[in-house]
Amino acid sequence: MTITRKSVSSDAVTFRSDAGLGVEPIHVTAPGRGQIRVEIRATGVCHSDLHIVNGDWPADKPLVLGHEAAGIIRETGPDVAAVSVGDHVVLSWFAPCGRCTNCAAGRAWLCTGTKALENTLPDGSTAYTDTDGQALWPYLGLGTFTHSVIVPEAAAITIPKELPFEVGALLGCSITTGVGAVVNTAKVPIGSSAVVIGCGGVGLSIIMGLKLIGANPIIAVDLSDEKLTKAAELGATVTLRADQVDVPSHLQESYGGVDFAFEAIGRVSTIESLPRMLVRGGTAVLVGMAAAGSRASIDPFDLADQGKNILGCNYGSSVAKIDIPKLVNLYLAGLLPLGELIGQIRPLDEAPAALEDLHHGKGLRAILVPS
Repeated sequence: MTITRKSVSSDAVTFRSDAGLGVEPIHVTAPGRGQIRVEIRATGVCHSDLHIVNGDWPADKPLVLGHEAAGIIRETGPDVAAVSVGDHVVLSWFAPCGRCTNCAAGRAWLCTGTKALENTLPDGSTAYTDTDGQALWPYLGLGTFTHSVIVPEAAAITIPKELPFEVGALLGCSITTGVGAVVNTAKVPIGSSAVVIGCGGVGLSIIMGLKLIGANPIIAVDLSDEKLTKAAELGATVTLRADQVDVPSHLQESYGGVDFAFEAIGRVSTIESLPRMLVRGGTAVLVGMAAAGSRASIDPFDLADQGKNILGCNYGSSVAKIDIPKLVNLYLAGLLPLGELIGQIRPLDEAPAALEDLHHGKGLRAILVPS
């Protein structure tokens, strides 16, 4: 039997370095070998998208933005074996190659063979073109701010059909990163004290992870009363306004420092302040992504003398095919209230407004729903 594969048309939110954000029609090719076509049902608006728009991370290609999403498989290409048409899936932006040394060692989040960071499919191609036939490239290998995407099979994690797409979307990046920072990267022991700087989607996910493993106290720091209220609802035992208290001094005076300090913003000034928040032997965890080329100053004598540690956290040190199903099970069991992270649900063409709100720190995680 001959199967005829056709391209589809779709609107998409794009970014061009010479024109900025836009919403435009695109063409999406049929899936190739080892690829699938996914109908996007929900996609989150993440700070990593904002880094591109703000110029924090240079974009050398015109991009279709978006990288955390959930949807339904509508078509499969040749040699796709583990998923099927009709499956509900979460898309993982860091699709590992499965062959490099890090993948073989079980550290897929450090894969050296992935093309995701080059904003291409694994074979270096793109499935997107504009109406003039010019290539558009999938941000972080996905480009989910659209209706249909072509992704490698390795990027698709099957989920139960009872999982809401809006929750599934956030599992593709923010939740997996935040909870993973606690349980995988830092391996926080039960009863440890912790502070979380920044209570956006990732920061709130860190707080949920800390509650899950039994940390105490859990101290949340932000500039937004709305976010601090939500942090308290999700497990923070103490909330602090960063503009009303000197956080490192307060933590030392009130608690003698904390065992773990998580930075979920990517701001140099807060990163520099983390070691001063710690007890002897404490650990700072850098979860927020800073602008490319940023430099932070630390006191090396303090680190050595006090035995303090600094850990970098990429994607929560998570293996998506292992960790995302675990998080789904915890959500369905009522142990992780992931739906509480969702703020506004907006149509796709409101992506520019959602990114502007994110820039100003307004609201909780926005979800875009293609019409």
